[in-house]
Amino acid sequence: MAAHAYEIRVVGSLGPAARDAFGGAEVEVEPTATVISARLDQAALHALLDQVRALGLELIDIKQFPDMPG
Repeated sequence: MAAHAYEIRVVGSLGPAARDAFGGAEVEVEPTATVISARLDQAALHALLDQVRALGLELIDIKQFPDMPG
C-alpha cells in the first residue's frame, strides 16, 4: 500500500507526553492547535487516528498532500 504525506490538526496544545504518543511523526504545537505530520500508508493513518481518539483529542482537519514526482 502506498504511503502519502498527511497533516492532522487537533484542538489544543499537546504536552510532551501526548506528543510522544505519536512516535516518529512530526508534531508542531501552535497556540490553539497541534499539527501532526507524517508519511503514512492507510493502515498507519488509521492507527494514528485511533491514537487521536484514544487520547480524547478533537480532530479539526486532515489533509493529504500530493506526491511529488521524481
